[in-house]
Amino acid sequence: MTPYSVLIVDDEPNIVLSLEFLMKKAGLEVRIARDGESALQAMQENKPDIVLLDVMLPKRDGYDVCQTIRANPLWEDVRILMLTAKGRNIEREKGIALGADDYITKPFSTREVVDRVLNYLPTAQGMV
Repeated sequence: MTPYSVLIVDDEPNIVLSLEFLMKKAGLEVRIARDGESALQAMQENKPDIVLLDVMLPKRDGYDVCQTIRANPLWEDVRILMLTAKGRNIEREKGIALGADDYITKPFSTREVVDRVLNYLPTAQGMV
């Protein structure tokens, strides 16, 4: 069985490193994009099962990327978990309204993020 894949879209190296490590440890295939443009390019090259999407990104912000993913019928089954330092309800509601499946506020426990990701995968619960 092919491992589930996750696309981590964040421009903060420390966050990327820790998430990448834990996702691989959980048995997921990991790809990384450091801005909104390359995130959409990565989506076209190889559709992931889940996108961990930071809101504050260079070139195109996470809201724009989320909306673009949701506008493409080929990507309708991709789960989007937004990561952000903006924890106010209005930002959360905007992310959910644009099609995000979940919204995780920074600083977060990387373990919590892994658990949330695994919860969105059909058979992954038993993987860790």
